[in-house]
Amino acid sequence: MLHAIVHAADIQDRDGGGLLVATLFGLYPFLSKLYADAGYQGPRFQEAVTRAMRQLEVEIVKRCDMGRFVVLPKRWLVERTIAWLNRCRRLAKDWENHSRNALAFLRLASIRLMLRRLCNPA
Repeated sequence: MLHAIVHAADIQDRDGGGLLVATLFGLYPFLSKLYADAGYQGPRFQEAVTRAMRQLEVEIVKRCDMGRFVVLPKRWLVERTIAWLNRCRRLAKDWENHSRNALAFLRLASIRLMLRRLCNPA
């Protein structure tokens, strides 16, 4: 996980995504491609990305509605990471009163995942 923002539930994904990309501007100038799901499609998110990072290309990875399960490679990376993060009990439910606490526990869970991958390379 490179960056995260925890905000109120009444903010749409595409609006929060624009805020996230705007805060990434100086942190990761080497980013060239962003994969997002269908919740981020639309002109508002695209304008926010263009305003913040002109070189960033956005690819919307949509679900396949063929009536059967099909693994979409880029979408699977995100879904798998979210599933791993949800293994942490504290993140499984919204128990936090403050968004800064939720963000801190999200970062701790991410660090835990990174350490496991680095220490157990098997």
